[in-house]
Amino acid sequence: MAAFASLSHRQQGLLLTAGGALIMAPDALLIKVANLPDAEILMWRGFLSALGFFLIALMRHGNGLWAVYRRCGWTGIAVALLFSLTTCGFVLGNQYTKAGNVLMILAGAPLIAAALSWVILKERLPRRTWIAIWLCLAGIAMIALDDAGAGSWVGNAFALMAATTLAINFTLCRTRPGIDMSPMLVFNGIIVGSVAGLFWLAGGEPSLPETNQLAVVVLLCLIIVPCGVTLLQRGPLYLPAAEVGLLLLLEVVVGTLLAWWIISEQPAPMALVGGALVLGTLTAKGLYERRLELRARAGAGPALQQPVERTDTV
Repeated sequence: MAAFASLSHRQQGLLLTAGGALIMAPDALLIKVANLPDAEILMWRGFLSALGFFLIALMRHGNGLWAVYRRCGWTGIAVALLFSLTTCGFVLGNQYTKAGNVLMILAGAPLIAAALSWVILKERLPRRTWIAIWLCLAGIAMIALDDAGAGSWVGNAFALMAATTLAINFTLCRTRPGIDMSPMLVFNGIIVGSVAGLFWLAGGEPSLPETNQLAVVVLLCLIIVPCGVTLLQRGPLYLPAAEVGLLLLLEVVVGTLLAWWIISEQPAPMALVGGALVLGTLTAKGLYERRLELRARAGAGPALQQPVERTDTV
């Protein structure tokens, strides 16, 4: 904790957001491995992640948790509703269309967030961030090239819904500087689980998943999703929404590599080039901005654009 506190405000944001993206990397893979019907996987994901989010919030805030919820206000309720739509869009997008389509559509989230931040918050992103966004978008397109196709327009629409609501979510968080919205994710889980549970019960004779499927679901929904998404949701406290979305592309690249490794999919050379482009772009951007930050501290150059000051603790 002391080591984290010694980092600059921006470095803390980069560490939290990148860490969340890497934790979430197996998400799409484990959804496919679980191989459950739409309503059932959404129900388990909703209720189990709600439990995980609540336990994390309780450990962080203890008896002050109710005050945290009150401080989030109506903005927090909107964040919970938006992330519910993001969850449904991501899961159903993977169920109804090709994985490549979902990857390419989700890669547009930083562009959507940049546009919203410019219009609503008047945040001006530096040129290097725009260059990084377009380079990463090109890299994701290379990764998805072999798998992309017409797919299902329904699945493509779900993926677009996920990308758009995620971008709106991050931008909305920036309108309440210093307020951590991650505890509101408990309500996202309850909403998704309740709605999906109704469809699950109405769909026939409900039954528990097989033991191996249940193990995958518990790992994903009770541990991976709450830990990863909590870190991601804290990103806008430190970084512009577009940069949070940009770092989220780490999940796309690493998740694709995990799928190749675990289920023995053979990556195409173009896909390897695309993954290297995304990782190389994010690494180069991070190193360059670290250099600018050191120069600014030494008084030898302009300071990086500083986000709002943080008022809560990790």
